[in-house]
Amino acid sequence: TLAVRHVGRHCLRAHFSPQLCIRNAAPLGTRAKQEMEQFWNKNTGLNRPVSPHVTTYSWSLPMAMAICHHGTGTALRAGASLFGMSALLLPGNFESYSELMKSLCLGPALIHTAKFALVFPLMYHTWNGWDLGKGLKIPQLYQSGVAVLVLTVLSSVGLAAI
Repeated sequence: TLAVRHVGRHCLRAHFSPQLCIRNAAPLGTRAKQEMEQFWNKNTGLNRPVSPHVTTYSWSLPMAMAICHHGTGTALRAGASLFGMSALLLPGNFESYSELMKSLCLGPALIHTAKFALVFPLMYHTWNGWDLGKGLKIPQLYQSGVAVLVLTVLSSVGLAAI
């Protein structure tokens, strides 16, 4: 197999030589160069950032909630993956880890806080994920944003109390 690998590499080098690639490359047109330089000179003169950034815009409730929606979605995917991988790879079963948590004698305040921290992203992502295509005017976005936050906190507290 070593000989086959050597012959294969030799054939690929001969077929894709650097001279072949450079020879077929077309130079960038002067008009395109001029337009690109004009674009960057204009943006540099106006002190524009290279790309839009969160510091460029003034923060609003819908913007913050959209960013948090993406963040909670990522956290939920990561948490589900971590839980699944740990269930597959760690020794023991769920009951043994449940008994371990009970043996730590954690206080009810810490347990309730941990349960709230676990259920809050799920509730936020659930309530904020309803998109009916209605209420897309700015005042309605703020009203629905406040409603989502209130529903998230109330349902998170309720589920953490179980």
